[in-house]
Amino acid sequence: MTEHQRDPVAVASAQVKEETAKRSGDTEQKPLPPGRSSASEWSIGGRTLTSRFFLGTAAYPSPQILQDAITASGAQVVTMGLRRQLAHGAEASDFFALIKATGAHLLPNTAGCHTAREAITLAHMARELFDTPWIKLEVVGDAHTLQPDPFELLTAATQLVKDGFEVFPYCMDDLVSCQRLLDAGCTILMPWGAPIGSGQGLVNPGALRTLRARLPGVPLVVDAGIGSPADAVQAMELGLDAVLLNSAVAHAVDPVRMARAFKLGIESGRLAFEAGVMARQDMAVASTPVAGHPILL
Repeated sequence: MTEHQRDPVAVASAQVKEETAKRSGDTEQKPLPPGRSSASEWSIGGRTLTSRFFLGTAAYPSPQILQDAITASGAQVVTMGLRRQLAHGAEASDFFALIKATGAHLLPNTAGCHTAREAITLAHMARELFDTPWIKLEVVGDAHTLQPDPFELLTAATQLVKDGFEVFPYCMDDLVSCQRLLDAGCTILMPWGAPIGSGQGLVNPGALRTLRARLPGVPLVVDAGIGSPADAVQAMELGLDAVLLNSAVAHAVDPVRMARAFKLGIESGRLAFEAGVMARQDMAVASTPVAGHPILL
């Protein structure tokens, strides 16, 4: 039977389902082999990954615990504050070697910069040192909340894109600011969940949901403020593509076990998003249908 001979209602229904899938916010559109979840493979910044967990490397009790936590997390991307590491002098080279030994992709960041000029300079240093075009761009606008400066961030992002960087901008969850970063040439966004290191979780899930709905083809990595695996599950259920965190693992009583807990939470949240979380209801809805007539025994 040809397509034109099909039931027109069935054809229209199939088209609606396909359009809904494309608008769902998932950046993965390729069909997958039977039994293989798209949580197992995805692409960002020109690389194909199997993990959606990005892990920070600061404030761990020891280098060995950091290395073990990276292994337990399954993270294939780790981020490192270049400015802070350079301050340690000779110890920095040992730290770089430790990160390299894990086999993870390095995402240098410009943490601690307060102006576009500082961030641009540091980004170029990172590219020379690590031979990578990836840069997590951070420009602090407020010393108390460590909130990104949207104006300096946009200035730095615009220049770094022109300079050939793959910019991962740490930004607010504001749709217009995010759109301006995309207009500047960024292909990835890293909206915050809450202030850095606060452990508050997602303080504005509605804003993240809006970003996902309005920017369906853009990789979104929620960054900062994640406190527990439950927060990571929530982010993934919203359809975000990955989670980046540091303090929640580094400051745990057992960082290695916490890293594994986050790994499982992120995988669980992603699978739930793909499966389709049921809609919330204001009233009770019977899970078992009834015929409307009493049964006499």
